[in-house]
Amino acid sequence: MWASRLCNPIVGILFWNSSTGASDMAKMKAVQVAEANGPLELVERDVPEPPEGHVLIKVQACGICHSDSLTKEGQWPGLQFPRVPGHEIAGVIEKLGAGVEEWQQGQRVGVGWHGGHCGHCEHCRHGDFVLCKTALIPGISYDGGYADYMVAPQEALARMPDDLSDVDAAPLLCAGITTFNALRNSGARAGDVVAILGIGGLGHLGVQFARKMGFVTVAIARGQDKAPLAKQLGAHHYIDSEAQDVAETLQALGGARVILATATSGRAMNATIGGLGLNGKLIMVGISQEPVEVPITQFIMRRNSVQGWPSGTAADSQETLAFSALSGVKPMIEEYPLSRAAEAYDRMMSGRARFRVVLTPGK
Repeated sequence: MWASRLCNPIVGILFWNSSTGASDMAKMKAVQVAEANGPLELVERDVPEPPEGHVLIKVQACGICHSDSLTKEGQWPGLQFPRVPGHEIAGVIEKLGAGVEEWQQGQRVGVGWHGGHCGHCEHCRHGDFVLCKTALIPGISYDGGYADYMVAPQEALARMPDDLSDVDAAPLLCAGITTFNALRNSGARAGDVVAILGIGGLGHLGVQFARKMGFVTVAIARGQDKAPLAKQLGAHHYIDSEAQDVAETLQALGGARVILATATSGRAMNATIGGLGLNGKLIMVGISQEPVEVPITQFIMRRNSVQGWPSGTAADSQETLAFSALSGVKPMIEEYPLSRAAEAYDRMMSGRARFRVVLTPGK
């Protein structure tokens, strides 16, 4: 229902020009992909009008995520072009569509990966909205945040704390919620050993969340050069996977209750599994085409398990933002104006960004 409505053209906002007696369509800047593997191009568009149940958001900041490549490269089934990418959106409600409740014009909001759900499929009926069979994703199902304005359904909105800046909030709406939500639903309790595999866009937030949640926090990465950063982020221990046996080192610390695998390497995940303690769990949030192999006897005798975790709902995003503001968790970002979106995207895809890239429309 939502998809068919949002894929259609939307009427723009009209302004009356008193000097000429004519109506002028309000314009905005947007960065779109016109076809699969096409360039990111800066274009001028009409400012959209929010339909029933939706709001118009003035975008203040939009993070660039590796998953934006699904739009750029046309890899999502049924993706329609042209499309404006972006699902890490921090902004302000500019206008309310008919039937919108509990939200106000001028209110600060965020929109993340969960961009809407049908409400009636079997997953939605059980409250698993993020796993909706026809789930909507900003920048894929409808135009996202690489623009001055964007339209989103009200169920995709998350309230933003006043003391959290837009550029800090944006990456928390994907990388942040993914790591925060996985850890808080992991079953680990304060004082347990929790290891974060990888110190990158996800991992540098995972280390901070683990420390703030009261876990004995272990950061795992390649090379000693990451050790000072790991300690700065809050890690109690650092394991250099190139110089140390990761599993043996984790066992020396008592065994990991949880290993949050943010690295995009099945091989790196495999190297940590022997470090799981009793009832230990490997939670995968980094995507890899390499398989993860588990030692069956160990998993039986230690009651180990492997789990994946897929982001969260708008309510989860809201709680991620609130916890981050309360505890002082912040992403490390590189900021670019919207006009340099193509350069910023390439920077993110190169893997050299430290650690999230954020666009700021209007600059």
